[in-house]
Amino acid sequence: MDPSVSNLHHHPHCIEMMPQEVHQVVLPPPRTTVQKLKTRLKETFFPDDPLRQFKGQSLRKRFILGAQYVFPILQWGPNYSLKLFKSDIVSGLTIASLAIPQGISYAKLANLPPIVGLYSSFVPPLVYAVLGSSRDLAVGPVSIASLIMGSMLRQEVSPTKDPTLFLQLAFTSTFFAGVFQSSLGILRLGFIIDFLSKATLIGFMAGAAIIVSLQQLKSLLGIVHFTNEMGLIPVLTSVFHTTREWSWQTILMGFCFLVFLLFTRHIGMKKPKLFWVSAGAPLLSVILSTLLVFAFKAQRHGISVIGKLQEGLNPPSWNMLHFHGSHLGLVIKTGLVTGIISLTEGIAVGRTFAALKKYQVDGNKEMIAIGLMNVVGSSTSCYVTTGAFSRSAVNHNAGAKTAVSNIVMAVTVMVTLLFLMPLFQYTPNVVLGAIIITAVIGLIDIPAAYLIWKIDKFDFLVMLCAFLGVLFLSVQEGLAIAVGLSIFKILLQVTRPKTVMLGNIPGTDIFRNLHHYKEAMKIPGFLILSVEAPINFANTTYLNERISRWIEEYEAEEGEIKKQSNLKFVILDMSACTCESS
Repeated sequence: MDPSVSNLHHHPHCIEMMPQEVHQVVLPPPRTTVQKLKTRLKETFFPDDPLRQFKGQSLRKRFILGAQYVFPILQWGPNYSLKLFKSDIVSGLTIASLAIPQGISYAKLANLPPIVGLYSSFVPPLVYAVLGSSRDLAVGPVSIASLIMGSMLRQEVSPTKDPTLFLQLAFTSTFFAGVFQSSLGILRLGFIIDFLSKATLIGFMAGAAIIVSLQQLKSLLGIVHFTNEMGLIPVLTSVFHTTREWSWQTILMGFCFLVFLLFTRHIGMKKPKLFWVSAGAPLLSVILSTLLVFAFKAQRHGISVIGKLQEGLNPPSWNMLHFHGSHLGLVIKTGLVTGIISLTEGIAVGRTFAALKKYQVDGNKEMIAIGLMNVVGSSTSCYVTTGAFSRSAVNHNAGAKTAVSNIVMAVTVMVTLLFLMPLFQYTPNVVLGAIIITAVIGLIDIPAAYLIWKIDKFDFLVMLCAFLGVLFLSVQEGLAIAVGLSIFKILLQVTRPKTVMLGNIPGTDIFRNLHHYKEAMKIPGFLILSVEAPINFANTTYLNERISRWIEEYEAEEGEIKKQSNLKFVILDMSACTCESS
């Protein structure tokens, strides 16, 4: 509410203003403590009021609405048509061509057998198609979650010396990630992930993308003995201390395919209609490199290959889940961190494309869908999955209409698992490294970082801390620092609310910030302040001190000009403040 002073025209040195009608501010209707608590809980945990659709409905209709709420496929499935299927089958086959090479690559990034990446591109998309509410989200392994899981588990267990235990811990971590994610959705606690601000995510993703890319130097240079650490300095030190292991054949092949992949990515970005060029490039690279290795027996000349992969569909893995032993704390922590990161990425991607197509995505339902997807995946030899931005962008550009595109992708991966696995035996690791670098380089968003610098310097500091923390410490510590700074900023905003001095815009009864509006004028004898945040116990002392300082500064400024202050009234604009009736 703009403050008004109706009697200013009685003062000879004040601006002439028309008299205004005064409206008295009254307290809200009295409510009991139970009513207040009920309202507060409802607004906190059920802001979307999911039960409103059941009001006034028959028992049969309520059952149908409940089933559609839990399984969104029942909502759009009955109206599915052949026309929609034609679009979905094209987009599904397109993202499958991207998901197969990326799945293999990301599994290696997580220090898991390559076949696990394909398993994770088969079962989770089927689960999401039934439970998910996004039409564009393409589900599968992602680079950042793969990196975090591999680096955290490798701190205690070696993937080379004890691969079985490492695989068991990966599946168990995926189970805990899924339980955590679905619990957030069921308990309506999705607002917790909002502490990962956009600035935090931009810095974190950029730092992680650089670390992921540097890790691929092992494959691109043909290094055998490479560091297990994730920091910038240890990785670069390892690279230059093992120059004798560099293989010119590997470097040549890696450079050629990396340039090819980056070029096709550039084409896809500049001309979205040619999305199929960048989408099909990874699979084409895998096919060409495999043929080259097979034809020239390149594995005998220093180029490492994947080797023989197991044929068949996902074997059950519930007997590999470990809920006891000395590594229980590690898998819970790994599941928590990877769960938060993958959930944040999946929901952000889903909301982005939903906004483009003007439909809504229910955040809590998405959490439940992604969580249950990972719980089921942990029992079917899959590791943590979510909606990947690169695949979802391709899915969107390819014209996906519904989640059936995920089903088409899963069926394509199933055919690959059953019949095409021997073809990947001679696929070189260097090409997988090039595919990973091409995929993660898009996570470095320099224009967004510059925009944050222009808007909020403190947010830029948070972003920079996340970026540098990931680069020089570790992925987990960089994320922890960034989240800590974000929470600290929120506490500062609560305990140190912004106060500004208002002035009158001549010829109107409008009052605005003197620093933002040059035409706004002070009114002699009046100090008009706006408190731009709710008042609570944490900031009352600060506000008392700050308002007193405003008065002192005003009187000092007036005293310098007129040798005597004529301040008579202090008016507080309390528009941003809340009031609860007792």
